[in-house]
Amino acid sequence: MQQILSKMRKAIEEYNMIDEGDKIAVCLSGGKDSITLLNGLKALQRFYPKHFELIAITINPGFDFFDTDFLQKTCDELNIPLFIEESHIKEIVFDIRQEKNPCSLCANLRRGIINSVAIRENCNKIALGHNKDDVLETFLLNLLYTGSLSTFAPKSYMDRSKITLIRPLILVDEKDTKRFIKRNNKSIMKKVCPMDGISKRETMKEQIFLWQKDIPMVRANIFGAISRNLDGWKK
Repeated sequence: MQQILSKMRKAIEEYNMIDEGDKIAVCLSGGKDSITLLNGLKALQRFYPKHFELIAITINPGFDFFDTDFLQKTCDELNIPLFIEESHIKEIVFDIRQEKNPCSLCANLRRGIINSVAIRENCNKIALGHNKDDVLETFLLNLLYTGSLSTFAPKSYMDRSKITLIRPLILVDEKDTKRFIKRNNKSIMKKVCPMDGISKRETMKEQIFLWQKDIPMVRANIFGAISRNLDGWKK
C-alpha cells in the first residue's frame, strides 16, 4: 500500500486534486483499479492534511455476473457508503443496439448516471480509477483511430454538472495495482465487462508490450511527452 499511496499522493498534490472539505464519489466497478483506488483514498483520508469525505457509486449494467453483494461487502468493510444504481446498459448496448464496439456508448451511459448520482449526493468531485497504462492506451487509441493527440487529463472540470473529475492513480502502473491486490489478498470481481480482454484497448496494451521489447523506455517516453505537451497535464 505504501508504494501506491506514495504515487497517489504525488499525483494528487502535483495536480491539486483534493481540497479541504471535498466530498468525493469513487466510481466502483469491482475491478483491480477501482478496488485499489477505494482502498488508497480510504488510507489517505486517515492522514492527509486536507479533510475530505468519501462515498462509492456503482452502476449495475444488468449482466448476470455483476456481483453487487460483493461490492456492498467491500464498502462495508471500509466503512464507506455505497450507492448502487440499476441501469439498462446491457439491454441498450448489447441487446437492442448490438454494438460491435460497445465501449464508447457504454462509457457515455455510465458517465451520465454517475454524474447524476454524484450531484444528488452533493459530491463536488468524482474519482476514477484510470492508471498510467490507461493513459498510454487512450493516447494511442485516439492517435490511431481518430488522428488526435489527446488522452484524459489528471483533473478536469465539467461545466454542466459543476463537478471535477480526478484520477489519483494516473502515476500508478497497472502492475502496481495487480501487485497490491495479490499481496493484500484483496478480492475483486473476476468479470466486470463482457469486453474484458478483447477490446481495442487490449490491442494497444499488447502493442506497447511488443514495443517495450525493442525500446525499454517506450512507456516512459510516451508518458513524458504527454505530461509535457498536452493541455491539462502541464504543471
